[in-house]
Amino acid sequence: MAIQKPSHTFTKIHLKALRTNSLHILFALSFTVFINTFSFAQELPKKNGSIPAEQVKDSTTIIMDSIAKPLVNIKAIDSTKKDSTKKEGFLTDVVKYKASDYVSLSQKKKKIYLYNEAEVLYKDMEIKAGIIVIDYSKNLVYAGRIKDSTGYSQRPVFTQGENVIEPDSIVFNTETKKALVFNSRTEQQGFKVYSPITKKENDSVYFMKNGKFTTAESEEDPEYQFVTTKMKLVPDKKVIVGPTYMEIYGVPTPIALPFAFFPMTKKQTSGIIFPSFGEDNNKGYNLQNGGYYFAISDYLDLAVLGDYYTNGSYGLRLESNYAMRYKYRGNVSFRYENLLNEERGFPDFSQSTIYNIRWSHSQDTKSNPNSRFSASVNLGSSTYFQESINQLNQSNFLNNTLASSVSYSKTFAGEPQVNLSLTATHRQNTNTGDIDLTLPTLQMSMGRVYPFAPKTGTKKGIIENINFQLTTRGEYSISTTDSIFGKSEMFDDAQTGMKHSIPITTNFKVFDHFSVSANANLEETWTLKTIKKYYDQTLEEAVTLDQNGFDRYLTYNVGASIGTTVYGMYNFEEKGEDKKIKAIRHVMRPSISYSISPSFDQYYETYDVIDADGTTSDQVEYSRFQNSLYGSPGNNFSSSVGFTLGNNIEAKIRAKDSTKTEPEKIFILNNLNFSTAYDIAADSLKWSPVRVSGGTQILNKKMSINFGMTLNPYALDSNNSVINTFNINNGGSLFRLTSANINMSYTLSNDSFSGKDSESDSDKASSKESGRSGGRTDDLFGKSQDFADQRLSDNDKNKDGKNENNEFYNYKIPWSLRLAYSANYTNTRRDNTISSHSLMFSGDVDLSPRWSVGASSGYDFLNQGFTYTQLRFERDLLSWKMNFSWIPFSERSSWNFFIGIKSSLLKDLKYDKQKRPDQQVGN
Repeated sequence: MAIQKPSHTFTKIHLKALRTNSLHILFALSFTVFINTFSFAQELPKKNGSIPAEQVKDSTTIIMDSIAKPLVNIKAIDSTKKDSTKKEGFLTDVVKYKASDYVSLSQKKKKIYLYNEAEVLYKDMEIKAGIIVIDYSKNLVYAGRIKDSTGYSQRPVFTQGENVIEPDSIVFNTETKKALVFNSRTEQQGFKVYSPITKKENDSVYFMKNGKFTTAESEEDPEYQFVTTKMKLVPDKKVIVGPTYMEIYGVPTPIALPFAFFPMTKKQTSGIIFPSFGEDNNKGYNLQNGGYYFAISDYLDLAVLGDYYTNGSYGLRLESNYAMRYKYRGNVSFRYENLLNEERGFPDFSQSTIYNIRWSHSQDTKSNPNSRFSASVNLGSSTYFQESINQLNQSNFLNNTLASSVSYSKTFAGEPQVNLSLTATHRQNTNTGDIDLTLPTLQMSMGRVYPFAPKTGTKKGIIENINFQLTTRGEYSISTTDSIFGKSEMFDDAQTGMKHSIPITTNFKVFDHFSVSANANLEETWTLKTIKKYYDQTLEEAVTLDQNGFDRYLTYNVGASIGTTVYGMYNFEEKGEDKKIKAIRHVMRPSISYSISPSFDQYYETYDVIDADGTTSDQVEYSRFQNSLYGSPGNNFSSSVGFTLGNNIEAKIRAKDSTKTEPEKIFILNNLNFSTAYDIAADSLKWSPVRVSGGTQILNKKMSINFGMTLNPYALDSNNSVINTFNINNGGSLFRLTSANINMSYTLSNDSFSGKDSESDSDKASSKESGRSGGRTDDLFGKSQDFADQRLSDNDKNKDGKNENNEFYNYKIPWSLRLAYSANYTNTRRDNTISSHSLMFSGDVDLSPRWSVGASSGYDFLNQGFTYTQLRFERDLLSWKMNFSWIPFSERSSWNFFIGIKSSLLKDLKYDKQKRPDQQVGN
């Protein structure tokens, strides 16, 4: 036996030297799910040949793993049979192997030994073990552990690509490709399997006996596992198990199954979606969100889900996602519910049918830069979110508006450029049931044309900057109600109109510091429906007749404005003062504008009001266009001067970081705007109310504040009507505060100071669901929670080290807080009332690495009561997840409980319970 010196370098066997009469040994073990494909090849000596090498006695004693004894003797290759058709040389690459102690070859035993930290590499396959023995007389390959005084060590580790298995030992037949694997441990797609004995039948079928499988993190002490008597594996396809029961920390439970089937594929597959269970006092027990998922193709899927209640109510939901890479993506949803309250025959029995349609489509900007199609649709019954009892809609019942838009735009390149767009819109008030539709709106615009601009160089002066463009807008508008939506009656009062505009503008500088702009606008309006009015003496009232046919009117106006920018700076450093505030800068942008609009009396007519004695008592003026889509032209001459003043105040302060040499810039007031107007042509009330608006950000830009108010300079009479007398001349102040509002929002979390995003995947999914339904995305109205879907997000907080359990955890408790404050004041006619005054808040706190609580609520200071309130509790049970959501009071008082395995492979192992509201809003 030739003994090589211990070496850590790889010995290379060049395959070109192989002869046709050499015996080739192939070591290949394929195990895709539990055991992955493995192959090994090495040139070995012929059975009856001699090796021209030095014969040295091997004094080393090798003790192999006893767990694999006796070795299974699978039928060997008959060396007398030769196939002349076989190619010379079977291996296609260089085989490299090494061992820490030695690599030895025994001609007598016809074995090759690799001892201590043995490694064999062939292509993308690698095997590491304490000992590797190749018995080329029986075509058997063995890899096992080394036994020493402390026990066994250096368990075999086989790697091919990303697949890894770690058994105690392997016996493999290179001819039949069959193998026995002892005490194998492997993981694939989060599915961890232990099997005392595994039989590899061929490359596609594996059998295991007395196996255990789990998705727990700890392999040595899993919090749960399933024990089965037998298991069959078809790699990349399926796993089938026989009688199976569940253990929790090694303790058997009564949870058992006669058999189970697990699809093991990374491809998109169809399958059953198990429902959630619940109970409703009015509708009985229920199953929600159960159905079937269809994996139609790589570009399209479909989920058919349903709800059923024991009193006969039912619901249907279709969800489809589609995508074409680099072109477009979107989703379509249809929801329908037939709800029965109480039992048939009872006096309080009622039935309602509600539906909701959602469609979202977005196009990749790179697919076609000159053409774009997008859609955002959310329409249905006005009472859908108020009456629906599906848990997905729990937080959306506060939505009072549904809006939709489907648009297509096309750009025609050239000089000038032409843009064309078609848009269909929908807006629905769920409180009143009013619906406004445009089917569609056509808009065309031509790029600006500068007729006097120089062919080269920049445009200068009033003449060269003259430009104009042409815009056209046409609409087919429908105003209807929810009760007749979709019926032919909704088109009875439809209106059609088109408006053409030609704006002409120019701008120039005066005195180097003032910017002047002038504009004129020519506008023509077309309509297909006008009216005719007359006074009917018999009815003693005015009669309006609709007149169908084309009609038009032309209007125009001109205007000009002048503005500048004034900067003011107060530098504390120049004063020799060493303060935190280094300087304050105030930027003012005053502007004055003038506009004139003539009176278009030619489009107005009159009719006489005749008394019973035949005399004319009055003349009423009207326009035949007043009921058209764009209304009637103005009949009052207007000559108005407008005044606006914009302010911006910012400061430079000493940087908190002492290593920074430059000061930081902060905003004191992002904007503070004043605006009013003076109508020269008006007979009275020449001054318009002064409107004030402003906003800023404080607390390191975490809090946004926006405010506004309206100040009227005129007084009120005893009937609370505005009179042509200044308020200060009537014994009052300079202005009357007629309205005011303030809105504040505040978002803060422990990660706000580190610049990290604290929003989890489940929070983003909840925000997306609420946004698609027309609700808030900041969870101030609560979260849209489907606990059955949360198990698909296998997010363990400890995986990223974010919430590691350590002694300093009390000082690092993750938390988030969102606040929204709103107040509105009205004093138009001495009412002096606060029309709304409320505070909404939502927050989440991780009390421990695996305990978190959250709440969404608010307080109405005007009505002195809490608004819609949702309390949330979540417990991360390592491989499991537990959620509890509770609405403690209001007419929608309810709760939801869910506990289930987080892994998608065992997603159907769950328990959920619901308690629905006793009484629905709108009943």
